[in-house]
Amino acid sequence: MIYAMSDIHGQYDRFQNLLHQLNLQKEDKLYILGDVVDRGPHPMKILQYMMKHQNIIPIIGNHEVMALPNLKLLVPEISKDFLQGLSPEEYQNFAQWTLTGGTDTIQDFRKLPTEERRQIMEYIESFRPYGKETINSQEYWLVHAGLDEFSETKALEEYTVDELVWTRIDYEIPYFEDIIVVSGHTPTQKILGNSKPGFIFRANNHIAIDCGAAMRSGRLAAICLDTGAEYYAEV
Repeated sequence: MIYAMSDIHGQYDRFQNLLHQLNLQKEDKLYILGDVVDRGPHPMKILQYMMKHQNIIPIIGNHEVMALPNLKLLVPEISKDFLQGLSPEEYQNFAQWTLTGGTDTIQDFRKLPTEERRQIMEYIESFRPYGKETINSQEYWLVHAGLDEFSETKALEEYTVDELVWTRIDYEIPYFEDIIVVSGHTPTQKILGNSKPGFIFRANNHIAIDCGAAMRSGRLAAICLDTGAEYYAEV
C-alpha cells in the first residue's frame, strides 16, 4: 500500500496516532509531503523516527526550505553573540523563519547533541522535491504545495523546488485530466467552497491532505492511494 501524509508541524503524538492506524508494513510506502518542522513542539522526534524507516519517503516543504540554512547556523552551540555574528541577509532570514513558526524547531534542535544535529541536517538535505506513483493505472504526482509556472507539457522533473513548495493551488481548476496531484501546504479549512473543512479535500484531480494539524481546530490526516481510505488524528 502507498500512503501520503503532510504538514505534521511537530505534532509527534498525532503522527504516532496515525502510524498506529496505518499499521505500515515493510513493503508499504509512506510519503510525507513536507512541513515536518515548525509551529509544533517535537519536530526532531518525528525526523529521527522517519530517519530510521526506509519506507518513509520525505518530500521537502517550504518550512524545510526556510529551516535548512538556519539550522546549519545552529549546529555549533549558540553563544550570546550569535545574532550579532550574522550577516544582514542571514539575520533577516533567521528573523523571518522565527516569525513563521521556527522558534519551536530551534528549541527542539538545541536539545540534541552536536552529532545528532548534523545527522538531522543531512537528513533534511536528502528530502526529495517530489514523488511520482502509478497505482491501478492511475498516475499520481506528490508535491508539497503545487505546480508554479505550470504547463501541461512541463515534466515534473523540470519544476524547481521553489515552484513546488510555495504556490497555492486553485482547486477549482485541474492541472491535468489524467494525473492526480496530491498536495499539502494549504489547510483544507482555507479552501473556498469546501463543504468539509478540516478533512481531506478531493476535486478536479486534486487531493489536498493538509488538514491543519498546527491549527487549534485542525487534525493530522493521511490517505491510502490504493484504496482511497482516509485516516485522521484529532486534536
